[in-house]
Amino acid sequence: MALARFPFAPGGYDYVAGGFPYSAGVVAAPGHRLVRVRFDAVVPLTAGFACIADYLQAHSRPLPALAAVELRSPAPFTLDGFRAFNRGYVEVLERWGIVRDGRNPVARSNVCPVHDAPAEPGFFAFTHTIPDPGAPSGAPDFVIAGSGEWPEDQPFPASIVARGDLSARGLEAKAEYVLQTMQARCEALGCAWSSVAAAQIYCVHDIHPLVEARLATTGLLRHGLTWQICAPPVCELEFEMDVRRVTEERLLAAGSAAASGPAAG
Repeated sequence: MALARFPFAPGGYDYVAGGFPYSAGVVAAPGHRLVRVRFDAVVPLTAGFACIADYLQAHSRPLPALAAVELRSPAPFTLDGFRAFNRGYVEVLERWGIVRDGRNPVARSNVCPVHDAPAEPGFFAFTHTIPDPGAPSGAPDFVIAGSGEWPEDQPFPASIVARGDLSARGLEAKAEYVLQTMQARCEALGCAWSSVAAAQIYCVHDIHPLVEARLATTGLLRHGLTWQICAPPVCELEFEMDVRRVTEERLLAAGSAAASGPAAG
């Protein structure tokens, strides 16, 4: 599937088109950079949207400055259940003036923790833009959306890579597909793979054999690797990943958005 990049001027970023519920990735527009804000506890979806809105207002940013979100869900959905969840999620972004003409520019991951899972879907983190005339144009901030081992333009579940194969070889095939997806999205955004500064893997299976066999050769390990013991959001998917380069990251106590003070820029 060809990847197309579009500007989203109201948010101060460009995005690579994805499906209905999320884009494939975002990159800060010239004169902007990204700020990633992680909550100290998962905030349920409705309260989380309200908290993000308060935070953006407190930092003098419009709602369309929301560029990416990271969600946590109690357990993997069926595909139909996932689609139903996505409809409610996207309705909020439509009200915020972000989803326009059926295009959703906001990147996303949505995974399911094995330990300390939330009782309902909610926000783990979000990323927004801020103006910064000094932001380097040669190495812009970006976020690549989470992807599992399923080509989303192909039939499900028949097209899952190495479907049902949890052997070392099967997991390597899944990881290989996901890595290629990450690299293709990076390229479509005009970002260098070598500029990736953080990578997260979501998998409940042992990924240690992949470290030498596949991950070390990508250059990702020079910054370390975050392994989240989480399942992808749809049943039968086993390996998900996202990558980013974000120059500013913050930790936010739930409910304290408006009190955290204005961001630089």
